[in-house]
Amino acid sequence: MAKTYFTEDHEWLRVEAGVATVGITDYAQEQLGDLVFVELPEPGKKLAKGDTAVVVESVKAASDVYAPVDGEITETNTALSSDPSLVNSAATSDGWLWKMKLADESQLEGLLDEAAYKAHIG
Repeated sequence: MAKTYFTEDHEWLRVEAGVATVGITDYAQEQLGDLVFVELPEPGKKLAKGDTAVVVESVKAASDVYAPVDGEITETNTALSSDPSLVNSAATSDGWLWKMKLADESQLEGLLDEAAYKAHIG
């Protein structure tokens, strides 16, 4: 069964069988406003926790989305190239950004659960 984690930087991860699907939270997309462009990484790229993985551009600003854990990109959401607004309309489902094979599952222990994330955003 998939388990969902959150970061203080407003990313979510849905982890199943050592692979995390990563996106930004509804709170983050609301703060950004309407997305107009998403720059996705190449599959096979290795990321360390804190590395810039994706750049999202909205009508308000450009913002980096960081790797929440170490791992290797296995897939990106290519639908976002033609329709970046999926992140606005379905941030935690069809608007996912990338999938990554986890390098160290123990890094998940430092992330937030949904209740802690909701408390973090107030």
